[in-house]
Amino acid sequence: MTIDILIEYTKRLIKKIQNFRKSIQYKKTKERINEINITLNYTKNRLNKKDIKKIQDEKKTLSLIIIKIKNIKKKIIEIKELIKLSIQFKDTTILLDIKRELDIINNKIKKIEIHHIFLGKYDYCNCYLDIQSGSGGIDAQDWSQILLRMYLKWLDKKKFKVKIMQESYGEIAGIKSATIKVIGKYAFGWLRTETGIHRLIRKSPFNSGSRRHTSFSSAFVYPEIDNTIKININPADLRIDVYRSSGAGGQHVNRTESAVRITHLPTLTVTQCQNERSQHKNKEQAMKQMRAKLYNLEIKKKNQEKKIIENNKSSIRWGNQIRSYVLDQSRIKDLRTGIETHNIQSVLNGELDIFIQTSLKIGL
Repeated sequence: MTIDILIEYTKRLIKKIQNFRKSIQYKKTKERINEINITLNYTKNRLNKKDIKKIQDEKKTLSLIIIKIKNIKKKIIEIKELIKLSIQFKDTTILLDIKRELDIINNKIKKIEIHHIFLGKYDYCNCYLDIQSGSGGIDAQDWSQILLRMYLKWLDKKKFKVKIMQESYGEIAGIKSATIKVIGKYAFGWLRTETGIHRLIRKSPFNSGSRRHTSFSSAFVYPEIDNTIKININPADLRIDVYRSSGAGGQHVNRTESAVRITHLPTLTVTQCQNERSQHKNKEQAMKQMRAKLYNLEIKKKNQEKKIIENNKSSIRWGNQIRSYVLDQSRIKDLRTGIETHNIQSVLNGELDIFIQTSLKIGL
């Protein structure tokens, strides 16, 4: 460990905190805190309890970020002084201590960066992840199952709880579709940028000539909506089908029509659930997913004009891939961030942070 390395490390951390200040518009954030204080001081009596709590929560969140930035800046100044003293007195015994302090600061910056990323309205929510097999036949169904396994591995590493709501198996291999519920703090915030098309290119294990094959599978992430949010669904607009659960299970699973599929006819939105033994419980869960999907659809409609103007997010349709997995070239590339890795097995085993964290930081 040398002084020059520590000086360079300190400069990098200063640059990181400066960039973060810019990203959160530090001055405007402080101005917003002042505005909230004025609102609470002079108009508090005219606000209801719900509005007061909402404003106070906003102030708490913004103030916490400001305090953390100030503390980090103060600590960096102290370390710069320590480095100067080390140079002045030619004392290298404290270099390791300085390195440890810089590592602590670096971790703190990472944490507040992530915290700031999750300020979206529904980022804190539990969420659902739909996997849907696309064009590519058996290969696409096999790819969908690999994709589902990849996300389950990542979610396990992140300590999220997972419930498999439904899984529709392919006739020969893989899955046609699956829906999982992800339970935990900032579940939707973490996963929301994974919505899109995932393209796989490999030598097909289902082709006798092992020819190169391209398969597609889509991932769609949407938040679990709180029951207090009103979504009006006309029962006449719903088609409810019951069927026998597919896949592994006991006698009950195979012999009773407990699985439920609900179709919202005006929008052709479909939800399904088969993980409970009770048809009633499956229907209740499928309706909950339907409310969440329709709410998400309404939000998309309201933001449609804004999205057209911004034109910075890919729509969910075939041809708009977010990531390509080229197995015979040992290459995975995220087409939005430009990040590329050759460690294919690691990614397929759930090492997705390199893609997810970058996409969140750049605001996808």
